[in-house]
Amino acid sequence: MLPPGLLETIDVAPYSKGGEGEWMSFERRKYFTNAFIIQHDKKRKRGFAKDKYNGFGGKVEEGETSAEAAVRELQEEAGITAALEYSGTMLFFSEGTDFAYHIDYYCAETYEGTITDEEMRPEWFAIPDATVAESSALPSIPFQQMWEDAEIWFPLLLAKRKFNGRGDFRLNARGESKLTKWWFGAEAER
Repeated sequence: MLPPGLLETIDVAPYSKGGEGEWMSFERRKYFTNAFIIQHDKKRKRGFAKDKYNGFGGKVEEGETSAEAAVRELQEEAGITAALEYSGTMLFFSEGTDFAYHIDYYCAETYEGTITDEEMRPEWFAIPDATVAESSALPSIPFQQMWEDAEIWFPLLLAKRKFNGRGDFRLNARGESKLTKWWFGAEAER
């Protein structure tokens, strides 16, 4: 059974869940996209998720699909184009906001164009179980500098397994958002 607010966008089986208490409630959602070029993780310099490793993305504008928004954001933020493939959908709610973040994730392995440096600083990371020999000289994916839930769903994205999930974040005593309840589903392994 899916958590409240999570839409059945793909057929998934439970993959990971945790936390205690009830799901937080929200009255509305805002739609966003997040796209990853698998060989080129980036660190955001400004805006939402500042100083966290994240993909290229942003708001879905009125009148466009999430796929169109992902392509547009990739072009605006990085100056590149890619044949993005849908990877999954996540719903996040953070204490202190009046809406949930509905984020559709996309990925590509290749791109065209030259990466610009306005929003993201290109960095290379080793992909777990990579078959490319030189990847062993690269640092590991810095999960400690990503949102807490990324360690759960990012390996699914790398494995090209579609996923669906929800994460609720509460503020701790220092005012930091911490993952307190989550549910993730994934399609069967290929």
